[in-house]
Amino acid sequence: MKEELSYVLVTPYTISKSRTGGVISRLLSRVDLEFVGAQIFDPSKELAEQYAASLKRTVSPDDEKAGKLLSDYVLNCFVPSNTRKPRVLMLLFRGKDACRKLSDITGAIHKENMGLESITGETIRDTYADIIMSKDDPEKVQHFEPAVLTPRNQKDADFNMKLFADYLKTQSPVINNLKYKNQDKVERTLVIIKPDNWMYASSRPGTIIDMFSRTGLRIISTKVQQMSVAQALEFYGPVKDVLKEKLAPVFGKKAKETLEEKFSIVLSDKTLKSLSDSFGVEYAVDQFNQIVEFMSGSNPDKCPLEELDNPGKVKSMVLIYEGENAVSKIRDVLGPTDPTKAPGGTIRREFGSNIMVNTAHASDSPENAKREMGIIRIEENNCYNLISSYLK
Repeated sequence: MKEELSYVLVTPYTISKSRTGGVISRLLSRVDLEFVGAQIFDPSKELAEQYAASLKRTVSPDDEKAGKLLSDYVLNCFVPSNTRKPRVLMLLFRGKDACRKLSDITGAIHKENMGLESITGETIRDTYADIIMSKDDPEKVQHFEPAVLTPRNQKDADFNMKLFADYLKTQSPVINNLKYKNQDKVERTLVIIKPDNWMYASSRPGTIIDMFSRTGLRIISTKVQQMSVAQALEFYGPVKDVLKEKLAPVFGKKAKETLEEKFSIVLSDKTLKSLSDSFGVEYAVDQFNQIVEFMSGSNPDKCPLEELDNPGKVKSMVLIYEGENAVSKIRDVLGPTDPTKAPGGTIRREFGSNIMVNTAHASDSPENAKREMGIIRIEENNCYNLISSYLK
């Protein structure tokens, strides 16, 4: 069977209620599909109307009520208001039978799921969606929130992805749709959910996003990233000199002590300096190369020059958070670089292993956040290219 590409849309309400992490956790841990793309966008009135019409038109006769319900929901909740456009998160998955698998984990909208006694919590909609019928008229829906939207077959998926791709082609992947009361305190910060969270199917990435949500900050951009060796070298470039400064003297001293014990000799301070400048520096550079390899999947010393800019061999997820004092709020929830020194309840204490394999990166200042966004090219998102390439 040919690999399919399909999508899940996380609704504006689900995003605003900070349920995004829970939805992603469910998807990543319950479907054997490759998570290949993510993008937040704010639909135009035209896109919302086109998508709503598609939802109404493409349902089967048995699902006419559900189709109208979803169509009306999109017209009411995706269309921009007087204040700002709502945020929608697109998640792209690739694999065999993708539409059916995503549809199954999303859950259906049927009468039997309208009562509390029928809710099991098994599907995303069981957990996060709401459908409340009128007490006066059991056939009338009083309140409806689907939590997520996904197509039930590849034909519908292809049609709707074409709509989204045409729109995304001209849109910035970074949302700029909100004025803050204390604008001078508003910051943007970058978070990378590192490759150690993507080694196998796991709810960890979603749980991490869920933990960041306690900050009350808004996610204004996200992308699936395969950091190239060149990007990793530039991104972590400032760390190289810090490692040399901190590690070279320490491991120069350890080398001196080892040699003195091995050969029963007392070495001079001049030899200590020589060992620090040689072995100590080489050790620090090796540690730096290990960081680059961890983030890109390739050791920079072994990577051919012509492959430096190629997409990396490992996956990360980048998120941009916005709000008052965003940098410090995110770093407080993340915890110190060394997970063993992180307080309980922080992300690194919960999931980190050591100073390098410490779950996530977060910018340490608004200035560095801006620099890092440039390196990972936050203004370039691969969702449009993924969809276009698949539809061709």
